Amino acid sequence: MHYDVIVLGAGAAGMMAAIEAGKRGRKVLLVDHAAHAGDKIRISGGGRCNFTNINATIEHGRDRFLSDNPRFALSALSRYTPDMFIALVRRYGITFHEKTLGQLFCDGPATQINTMLLGEMRLAGVTLWLKTAIERVTRTETGFEVLFTSTSATAESLIVATGGKSIPKMGATGFGYQLATQFGLRLTETRPGLVPLTFETGALEKLKPLSGIAADAIVKHGKTAFEEALLFTHRGLSGPAILQISSYWREGDSIEVDLLPGRDAGELLRAARRETPKVQVQTVIGNLLPKKLAQLLGDELDLPGMFGDFSDKKLAVIEARLKNWTLKPVGSEGYRTAEVTLGGVDTRDLDAKTMAARAVPGLYFVGEVVDVTGWLGGYNFQWAWASGWAAGQAA
Repeated sequence: MHYDVIVLGAGAAGMMAAIEAGKRGRKVLLVDHAAHAGDKIRISGGGRCNFTNINATIEHGRDRFLSDNPRFALSALSRYTPDMFIALVRRYGITFHEKTLGQLFCDGPATQINTMLLGEMRLAGVTLWLKTAIERVTRTETGFEVLFTSTSATAESLIVATGGKSIPKMGATGFGYQLATQFGLRLTETRPGLVPLTFETGALEKLKPLSGIAADAIVKHGKTAFEEALLFTHRGLSGPAILQISSYWREGDSIEVDLLPGRDAGELLRAARRETPKVQVQTVIGNLLPKKLAQLLGDELDLPGMFGDFSDKKLAVIEARLKNWTLKPVGSEGYRTAEVTLGGVDTRDLDAKTMAARAVPGLYFVGEVVDVTGWLGGYNFQWAWASGWAAGQAA
């Protein structure tokens, strides 16, 4: 069977690429080994799908996409904007709300986004094959041949939208990277991103009693900082602030945690010394933070005595712990729980406007398989829509 375009991977980027190519009158085949299209869309945002972020634009998003070349994403993002996807969502009558920091979520189930995209694919005449394993991809004189378990198909253009390695239980593999290597494209280092961080046994034993406790915090790594919720787990640390910083953290690095964001800890401690002089340090911290966390910090500080007797020097030590608590993770939970894969197909080998491989006519890479990773909160979906759209205009 011959098509104009074959798209490998029926996730967000693949469906968008197929829709846009189909709209141009191209005969499109979209293939995935999964039983359903858009499985990651279905589970995203706690089942509500954080489908974009209003700040995922070239004006606000310049520093919110990680890549060896962070400017690579700007071309696609400037031509397919959050407003354009929002208009599509509105057209299908899907209601949504802004949760925080520009994050847009469906009011109803995430499956509404899947239904919308499947509807657009039908209108565009896209052929969808699910539960279809890919055996081999080869170059032909006129394009590409894709060999499946029981059949094959050819096309002038091939769009690779197979995603990264994150959440392998949903079928994620490194197949897209293998194809890139097969056709001579370079890869940057890949690693889990937007992922909880873990600690060595001794530190974990101390943190375990805090499992389930959440706190507002600023989590820092070098010059990068995120002010969002932090969550203690039985494995280490999670929550939005940790997931965000995990994309910047590397093994061997420390992170710093400000447990009183926007508050003057020194002034709060001096006031406590005046007003509650006959209590211990755990009690003072317990008036500022969850009790179990206060107990842990108090034990770490090991400052016995009544708070009213504490010198300014001791208060400075406590302030430093509250505003700059240094922790050293030993690893992450890995691809098993990572929301995205950092790194991927090297953008030096791709055209930023079309997502085409520079040295292989007709070959395109879109979405997570490319070395472009956004912040938590809808940025990666917007990259999927934008990169898929860009390839769909050209393939």
